[in-house]
Amino acid sequence: MTELITIILILLGAGFAAIGGLGLVRLPDVLIRMHASTKIGTLSCGLIAGAAAVHFGTSEIAIRAVAIILFLLVTAPIGAHMIGRAAVSTGVKLWKLESKADEIARALSPEDAQDATLQDHIKPD
Repeated sequence: MTELITIILILLGAGFAAIGGLGLVRLPDVLIRMHASTKIGTLSCGLIAGAAAVHFGTSEIAIRAVAIILFLLVTAPIGAHMIGRAAVSTGVKLWKLESKADEIARALSPEDAQDATLQDHIKPD
């Protein structure tokens, strides 16, 4: 029974990794590509680590698998945030249909953010 669970977890992890790789190639924008690299990558690595824990069945491997999954869950969003922030602040072209570059750029520079905040509160006569 553990072999079947291991096979299912590995195949699911490999399938999600393939979908994430396809997303990196096909998605139009660096900000949208981050979803493929972080969310799906974390899920696929977590499934494969879970498969290793099920396959070996020892408490040491299970603890390591849980530690790996927790590490991925903590670091992947932070890494994605920093990559997105660096991409916007260096002027990488974004996809025009979905990305709100002006709002992101205002949020990144404190002077513009203060000006935008003041402009939002000024009522025209």
